Amino acid sequence: MTYVIAAPCVADYSCVDICPVDCIAPSPGDDAFDAADQLYINPAVCIACGACVEACPVSAIYRIENLPQKWAHYAELNRGYFEGSPA
Repeated sequence: MTYVIAAPCVADYSCVDICPVDCIAPSPGDDAFDAADQLYINPAVCIACGACVEACPVSAIYRIENLPQKWAHYAELNRGYFEGSPA
């Protein structure tokens, strides 16, 4: 199962640096990084290693099946970011 970035992501890039498959975006080198309200995990690329969970300074990353109900919509926001759907 994939991971999802939800609230309270602050667009810190610690998770980006640790991800072994580069499934988290936008990264610090991307044009969209400075304007990003949060980061997103590509569910098609995530290998569910969990490295990002430990790296997140605000505990905003969850296994999709453990995503709090109040943040369930973040699963679609993460997927939509990579599919070009509006957030």
